[in-house]
Amino acid sequence: MPNSNAKFHCNHRGGQEAGRRELVSRSLQSAQHCLEDQDFGTAYAHYLLVLNLAPELKTSVKETFQFTLFKWAEELDSLARIQDLFNCYEQALELYPNDEVICNSMGEHLFRMGFRDEAAGYFHKAVKLNPDFADAKENFYRVANWLVERWHFIMLNDTKRNLTYLKAIESAVRSGCKSVLDIGTGTGILSMFAKKAGASFVYACELSKTMYELACDVVAANNMESKIKLLHLKSLDIEIPKHIPERVSLVVTETVDAGLFGEGIVESLIHAWEHLLLQPKPKNQDVSTGDYGRVIPASATIFGMAVECKEIRRYHRVEIQEVAGVCLSNSVQFFSPTYASAGSEETVEPYTTEKLSRIPGGYVPLTEPCQVMTVDFNNLQELKSLAARKPWKISLPVTERGTLDAVVVWFVLQLDDEHALSTSPSEETCWEQAVYPVQGLLDYSVKTGDTVVMEVCCQDCYLKIQKISSLSSECGMDFSDRDDTLSLGNEAELCTALAGLQTTSKQDGNAQVCVLESTEIALLNNVPYHECFKAAMGKVLLALNPSKDLQSMDVDGHGSGVNLQESQNKSSLDAAPDPLYILDVSEGFSILPVIAGKLGPVRAYSSIEKEQHQAALNVIAEANHFPKETLEFWLSHLEDENVVLQRPKSDKLWSIIILDVIETSGLIQQEVMEKAAISRCLLHSGGKIFPQYVLVYGMLVESESLLLESAVQGTEPTLGFNIAPFINQFKVPVRVYLDLSTLPCLPLSKPVELLRLDLMNPLLNSSSREVKVSRICKSGQVTAIPFWYHIHLDEDHSLNTSDESSHWKQAAVVLDKPIQVQVGDELVLDVQHHKSNISITVKRQRMPCVN
Repeated sequence: MPNSNAKFHCNHRGGQEAGRRELVSRSLQSAQHCLEDQDFGTAYAHYLLVLNLAPELKTSVKETFQFTLFKWAEELDSLARIQDLFNCYEQALELYPNDEVICNSMGEHLFRMGFRDEAAGYFHKAVKLNPDFADAKENFYRVANWLVERWHFIMLNDTKRNLTYLKAIESAVRSGCKSVLDIGTGTGILSMFAKKAGASFVYACELSKTMYELACDVVAANNMESKIKLLHLKSLDIEIPKHIPERVSLVVTETVDAGLFGEGIVESLIHAWEHLLLQPKPKNQDVSTGDYGRVIPASATIFGMAVECKEIRRYHRVEIQEVAGVCLSNSVQFFSPTYASAGSEETVEPYTTEKLSRIPGGYVPLTEPCQVMTVDFNNLQELKSLAARKPWKISLPVTERGTLDAVVVWFVLQLDDEHALSTSPSEETCWEQAVYPVQGLLDYSVKTGDTVVMEVCCQDCYLKIQKISSLSSECGMDFSDRDDTLSLGNEAELCTALAGLQTTSKQDGNAQVCVLESTEIALLNNVPYHECFKAAMGKVLLALNPSKDLQSMDVDGHGSGVNLQESQNKSSLDAAPDPLYILDVSEGFSILPVIAGKLGPVRAYSSIEKEQHQAALNVIAEANHFPKETLEFWLSHLEDENVVLQRPKSDKLWSIIILDVIETSGLIQQEVMEKAAISRCLLHSGGKIFPQYVLVYGMLVESESLLLESAVQGTEPTLGFNIAPFINQFKVPVRVYLDLSTLPCLPLSKPVELLRLDLMNPLLNSSSREVKVSRICKSGQVTAIPFWYHIHLDEDHSLNTSDESSHWKQAAVVLDKPIQVQVGDELVLDVQHHKSNISITVKRQRMPCVN
């Protein structure tokens, strides 16, 4: 009997195994059939069954499983079945927990849906699993810029700032403040200052998941994890005793931006005084500080002055009336978002920021600095009254003739009675200045004796400076008081004053208002860009249709300027040629289709999406006497807006396709070569992609600024605390939005060609290349390789993205370790290009042995 029993169990197990193998085989066949039918959901279910029944097949079916997962995820995404999508990825990662491709794909979906913190975790894991995985590296670099903003590196490298905060905190703790709350802790450095100074209890809160986890690592590495309580909370959500046992005697914070209030310091401190801090120390009473509450910083004073600055002007005001033969109609008024925010109900940042000491072309002060306001962070009633305070007026006497381009603002942060930090443009500081561009005036010129007037208020957590205008000296009005009303002697004086006040009220009230991004305004002001495109497009159109109409057009900027409508009317009486089709898929607001439409019988399609921008372009087209059918908006013709590149009509092809190749940040656009490949299939014979090719140029430089802006440099700037290894995990090898003309650097070599991207002839492209730098011209340390582009529309017409008129910025590869070089040395650069990312490794040239 025992033997018979064993035999039965053996047969039973054998039968189970055979059944398992049969089920696995059938499921694999079914999965394959489903893939052939593009039934990805069912195929995915079959593969899940196979992998759970037969884990030994993980390696052999891995690639097919990945393909099925990604296709099914795309389908779920299009159906907005988001939870099902994430469930599939979680199941896949249970099966393949260390698969970098699945991790990266999961991160991409999370990032697209706005979950940046979570996406960063998956990208970071993918890079750790495979440091050479280019897609994951590029994704991580992009998300790192969102999660750990670059100013964290600059501030942590600012020894003066760190030391000043340390001294102020030490002074407060010595005077009796033993319990401390750090609001917006970031890396935790101010909390560690407090603990080092001797505080008994230290609490810190941080809203960003990424920064909170980073702070936990930093605090643990500095052996303070049991001494500092970190909270993953917004300070407004902290409750006593739920999160901290009792009110604290000191709040430390640096939640300030270039405009002081933009990170919500006022709201945070109102809540802190009402719920988290001990009551403030009564004035003029000699009592123990530890029994009362206080804030570091204690107060701030904001200063401002009016300036002339060509660089600010070209990014915020359209200065030209005509470009490349196209009249920019007076019926359209262009504004940048900072101006639009003044009358907007939405919370829009009312200023931009600039480091004025490094702005291209510099700036000219038109007035003396003026105190705009002060704020006492230790006075609850003053903080609460800020938002309720009515706007007040400020006047600045003009001391220098010039063009009124902006009011710039900075502040002095008084940490306590002895320690202060200034963000003035004349100081060496990690902060930028807030810039309020002047827009909407009829005349921007001012002279000595005039007055710049403005309205100031605190609204939506921002310092707003609006209604900036100039008052001519002939008016004789005094705006020096800051009352809400103006005291005027008589009606005649009022009329004279109002006549001299340059405000937007004189603008055409019927004009079409168009709000553009500042980079779009700079593009409109880029005359060489538009003239170059006009000449290159005219050359192609003339070659494709050498009719009398095109020959008479002003394609090179020197023609007869024949009226387009007359020419087209004449040609319609004769045998009118079929129109040539032009597609502009460059991003943002572009007038290139209108320029193309003035070159002859064409049908120009714009990919502009915003209705306001379409309306403005239509007004410009009408002002240039366009027939309505000449300009169309391409996206309105598409069933699927994700497939922008397709034929204009079933029986037609494009004569010209204009692609955006370079981002304004200085990087190569993502998937540009894939778009070029599709575009080549959509061109008829003789048609062109613009640009046809791009050359990337770079040079070796020594730049301490780029090092400080890219990574924390050891423990010295952070006063001995170990922070660098943790935050430097989020450093990126490429710095963007640079101005080479003002970048503090020492060139060590002449410019060299790094790479060629050919959109018309892909056989000339290479994803990697070795470039020889034949001779170092100055001795020093190579710390970075700035790069820029020569954009060739054709062999005769090109644009240089480093030109003064360029709306593009530049970028730089920052080396992990500087390389010491001497005059005459030769180096080899290993240049790699993947999607929008350029990586460069520097190698020394091996000198031949001499016997």
